[in-house]
Amino acid sequence: MLKSRWLKAVGVAAAITLASATAAQAAPVPNPAAEGESAVVTLRYDDSRAGGWEAEIAAGVASWNSHVDNVKLVEAAPGTRAEIQIVATSGWPQATLGPVRPGGQVRVELGSQAVAQGHDKTRIAAHEIGHSLGLPDTKPGPCSQLMSGSSAGISCKNALPNAAEQSRVESAYAGGLAPRVPADGRVLVDAP
Repeated sequence: MLKSRWLKAVGVAAAITLASATAAQAAPVPNPAAEGESAVVTLRYDDSRAGGWEAEIAAGVASWNSHVDNVKLVEAAPGTRAEIQIVATSGWPQATLGPVRPGGQVRVELGSQAVAQGHDKTRIAAHEIGHSLGLPDTKPGPCSQLMSGSSAGISCKNALPNAAEQSRVESAYAGGLAPRVPADGRVLVDAP
């Protein structure tokens, strides 16, 4: 009887092993890095405390989503944790320098003091989100550099990352994985 149970258990284990091996041969797991494709890292943002900035945040997010291939920013569902916390403040815009990883958290403050001085709200939102993705300021700089921030002047309305900024973010999230190094953690204040 004991021998019969043992043979039955061995038979079941062999059948499971054979089925697993056959399934693995029939449907191999795709490896995006091996196929030359980049996996997409999804980062959630919460702008529920950024009243008055909704349209500009949406435009800033759209700018990054349309210019960076391996990172996708999505609005967090109510009550869920978001990697990027966006809030409206009365001071100067500032943000935690990333790159933020999935499950990590950074803060973006969209300061009305810059708006009062004439800076474009959409450029501010896109610029501060750029910090979350790991881009430091490039001050002083031309309007064509999103990360030149306020140094480009109040007439600058560019809210699009240039090729170098796009490349740097894509490099930080290459292979579908956010960097193993945690976000820098420094807070960058964008006062002139």
